[in-house]
Amino acid sequence: MPQDLDHTFTAPIEKDGSFPTYLTVPDSADLLGTRKAVKVTGTMDGHEFAATLMPSGQGPHWLPVRAALCKAIGKSAAGEQVTVHLAQRLT
Repeated sequence: MPQDLDHTFTAPIEKDGSFPTYLTVPDSADLLGTRKAVKVTGTMDGHEFAATLMPSGQGPHWLPVRAALCKAIGKSAAGEQVTVHLAQRLT
């Protein structure tokens, strides 16, 4: 059963971690109540996406951004700000 999240944040694109392109989700461990991987749906700069938030090991989760989504939003450079709305947590 999907669970509504309704959480919006803005974060810079990052490129130096475990994924080619990703965002750090601020306060995600508190928001999600876990440090494990969590599947979510939502929008990124208005474009719908589904992804798995991956635990970083240091607290916040990472949101991997696929190349197709970077192309859709017209952003892929490190430091570019992206607004994300997490709509649902999937189980």
